[in-house]
Amino acid sequence: MKRQVVLAAALIPSFSTLANEPSNFSVGMAVDQQLSVVIEVEDKYRGIIGNDGMAFDYIAKRGSFEQGMPVTWYVGVGGWYEWDDEFGLRVPLGLNWDLSKGWDLYAQIHPELELYKGPDLQIGGAVGIKYNF
Repeated sequence: MKRQVVLAAALIPSFSTLANEPSNFSVGMAVDQQLSVVIEVEDKYRGIIGNDGMAFDYIAKRGSFEQGMPVTWYVGVGGWYEWDDEFGLRVPLGLNWDLSKGWDLYAQIHPELELYKGPDLQIGGAVGIKYNF
């Protein structure tokens, strides 16, 4: 109980700082861990929770192809956990398309290193749509 109170007290200043600053916050749906809810903060931190499990990605680098083109690319690092106890690391490589004001469509492939019963390389993918607040 004491640890939970200390943790909550430590997080309160962080949340109040975020509330005072303008932030980039997105919510959407994706096919990642089967049908999933996606939350993205500051265009860097993406959390996914779905029917099959959950994942977290840190978007390390973003770039564009040409000026004025609505399609950009990104590279990240992350991890995933499936409800059947499988887990591992992944590297999302994706494209983001600005559909209209506030709406983004993204698609990615992510090479994965499964670690549950020993190292196993595999590849996954995701497609999603988000709305930016």
